Amino acid sequence: MTKEQIFANANIVLPDHVIHGAVTVRDGVITAIDTGTSVPAGAEDFDGDLLCPGLVELHTDNLERHIQPRPKVDWPHAAALVAHDAELASTGITTVFDAMRVGSVPTGKGRYSAYARALATELLDMRSAGALKISHYLHLRAEVCSETLEEEMAAFGPEDRVGIISLMDHTPGQRQFRDISKLKTYVMGKNNLNEEEFADHVANLQDMRARNGDRHEAIAVAEAKRYGAVLASHDDTTRGHVETSARHGIHLAEFPTTVEAAQACRDHGIAVMMGAPNLIRGGSHSGNVAAGELAELDLLDIISSDYVPAALLAAGLLLGDMWGNTARGIKTITQTPARASGLKDRGDIAIGQRADMIRVKRITNAPVLRGTWVQGNRVA
Repeated sequence: MTKEQIFANANIVLPDHVIHGAVTVRDGVITAIDTGTSVPAGAEDFDGDLLCPGLVELHTDNLERHIQPRPKVDWPHAAALVAHDAELASTGITTVFDAMRVGSVPTGKGRYSAYARALATELLDMRSAGALKISHYLHLRAEVCSETLEEEMAAFGPEDRVGIISLMDHTPGQRQFRDISKLKTYVMGKNNLNEEEFADHVANLQDMRARNGDRHEAIAVAEAKRYGAVLASHDDTTRGHVETSARHGIHLAEFPTTVEAAQACRDHGIAVMMGAPNLIRGGSHSGNVAAGELAELDLLDIISSDYVPAALLAAGLLLGDMWGNTARGIKTITQTPARASGLKDRGDIAIGQRADMIRVKRITNAPVLRGTWVQGNRVA
């Protein structure tokens, strides 16, 4: 039996402009878009609220926060997955690429162990059981400065919904950790290291990068092809970094740290993604380039919530205000990330697309989410 819904009297955010009208949905698919203020019998009256595509999140650490809400506290994973999924739905995110690290350092002080394969299996099982509200894919963060990347990546395959592989390199002295003093403050506090232990830690990682880094990078590139996943770079800092990314066939750059790198991405046709917290706070917490500066230079394409899910919608609307174009701002959190990750059936309000949509009211410029639908089913 056909299920029909009409969302009327809405300000509908299309890819390039906003219209006032109604959207008709049949069996989870958008079938009509009409202009006007009328509210047909049985329709949901939006009372002039924004009707936007559901948000597409490419990089979030939020699941890890639910699994380990405090240091050394391992929360039951099924409960954590359900809570994570519900939180994202409540912020308007309808498709997420859950970030999980592959590549561990099981030896020495400050070591960390593998977890992605087991957690991914639990996530996929929960999805198959119908326990999750929104659409989940995997984003494997391939740490090349590690000991176990090859065997961890070999445990995944094309059936695992791996949508993105990002090349991570957290070697001290480069990229995000060019300034070792900032790394020192973070690592010594987190792992309770003294000066000598921190020096040994840095030397060990730098040696590990020299021994494994290039081989691990090549493995990650090959595995992305085997999975059918999009390949992304992370923390590009120089034009040289971006040129290497381009040679790998990368089309998505996560969080470039300088204007130089962002401009090089634009020159090579690589989409630039920055964090919503960076944009909202007015700068990077680690001293890298500000997302707002890249937006002003027209070097920003995609926004990720990073570590604050609710920041994604706020950042898209903030960009719309900065650019004087609401549709353009919303596009950075909907259509552009969907296309960058290879998804063509969502991310915009258009006939034939999935009815993943959200209702948003702006109160003193703060976005208030009033409804989230996934394939026409209300989930928040």
